[in-house]
Formats: sequence, C-alpha cells, structure tokens
Amino acid sequence: MVGRLAVSKTYKLYIDGAFPRSESGRTFAFTSDDGSVKVYLSRASRKDLRMAVRAARAALAGWKGRSGYNRGQVLYRIAEMVEDRAATFTAQLELGGRPTGEARKEVEETIDLLIWYAGWCDKYMQVIGNMNPVAGSFFNISVPEPVGVVGVSAPSAPVLRGLVAGLAPVISSGNTAVVVASPAQPMVAITLAEALATADVPAGAVNILTGCPEELAPWLAGHMDVNGVDLSGVHPDALSDLEEAASHNLKRTGRWENSDANLYRISAFTEIKTVWHPKGR
Repeated sequence: MVGRLAVSKTYKLYIDGAFPRSESGRTFAFTSDDGSVKVYLSRASRKDLRMAVRAARAALAGWKGRSGYNRGQVLYRIAEMVEDRAATFTAQLELGGRPTGEARKEVEETIDLLIWYAGWCDKYMQVIGNMNPVAGSFFNISVPEPVGVVGVSAPSAPVLRGLVAGLAPVISSGNTAVVVASPAQPMVAITLAEALATADVPAGAVNILTGCPEELAPWLAGHMDVNGVDLSGVHPDALSDLEEAASHNLKRTGRWENSDANLYRISAFTEIKTVWHPKGR
C-alpha cells in the first residue's frame, strides 16, 4: 500500500477577515528546535501592513459602536475557540522548545486572560471615567473612548500569552488592531487568527502579520493613520527610534515588561471625553 503524501500547510496572513498570502510572494521558514518540523509562513511587506491598517480603519466605526457587553461576548467567544484548539496551541509551543507542562499551562493562562478582559469590556468605563466636582449648576462627566487603530508588536516570550496580552486590552475598549507577530513561534499567531475568524470578530477588527518585526515596526510606528502602538515586543535598542516615529502624529505609546492582566493596558489606548450638562433646578 502506497503511503499518502501529507499536505503541507503554508501559514498565511490575516487581513480584513481573510487569509491572503503576502503581496510580495515572500515566505520564511520556521524549523522546530529538534529540526523535525519545518513549515513556511508568509512574510508580510509594507504593502501588506498598509492594507491591514486600511482594513482596521474601515472596521473601527462598527467595532467601537458595539456595546461593551457585546464586545465582552466576542472576547469570551475567542476564549472558547482557543480552548477548543488547546491541543494544537500546546503542540505548537512544544515545537518552540517549551516542555509539555509549561506549554499547556501557558494555553490555560491565555484562556483565563481572555476571560478577564472580556469581563472588563462593559466595566472599565466606570473605573476609568468619573463624575467630576465642578462649581456651578452643571454635571461634568468624563468618559473614556477608544483612540482608533492600534498597532501591536507582540513579544517573543511568552509567545501566545504575550500576543493575547497585547491584543485583548486593545480591542476590549473598541479599538481595532494591527498585530506584528513575533518570529519566535509565528505559527501560534496564525492559529490564533484562525480562532478569531470563527469567533464573531468582525472582518478588519483584528489583523495579524507574520514576518520580520524589524522591517515592519518602523512603518507601523510612523503610519499616519495609526493612533497608538504597543511596543512591548520591540528590542530596547530600537525603542527610541520607534517612539520618535510615533510622535509625528502624537500616537499613544505603551510598553509592558510582562503579560499579566492589567487594567491600565486598556486605559493606555483610550482618550477621555468630558461632557458638560446643565442641572435641572
């Protein structure tokens, strides 16, 4: 009996709810630590990044217009999809050299992190916003709103939890995201994208690019239609240059050393709108 030929998978980009190859046609290889597995992934170009930003901008009005309760439902659904693919995520983390127990624990922590941010979607406004005391017969209310399109540079470790720790707080407040995945274990990022595609996430609300962060990050930081950047995955030597590029259109910037649950990762990419309203007599 002739053995069947396995179908090799090329991991593609995730832009506007679809899985295109890079417009440049480029790919790069990922080889497991023991050399037993070699896969090819699409290497995103500047044009792919531009298309991802356009998709994120087009999706912004619809995503931020949803209620916090509904966004929480979507994040909870993402957690369900990650739970459903837990074995796949664990196996991919093992290919990157993680022991089975540590890989399984990271997947579980990632699911818990998604649930945590899902719970904050309709609650963070009450904590970050407030009723301000003012002199006069007025109500003065401060309400946080999403800044818009946010770029996320995902850290190399922990691969899955670090990626979700950057993405979840950005979209929980109504921002849309363009994520540059870490090349340390890029299959994880596209497997997450496949979970997002079946988790009621609207097309364009999340876009994930694989490739070379050193090539993409400067264009993401300098893009004039991006309103904020999470630079957690950026090498410290490149940080000052990227912050300078981000300053040209006054982007919000943030960088975190860990992937713990953190309410301030939500507030970092919101802006405060203050409303005055006369009091009745």
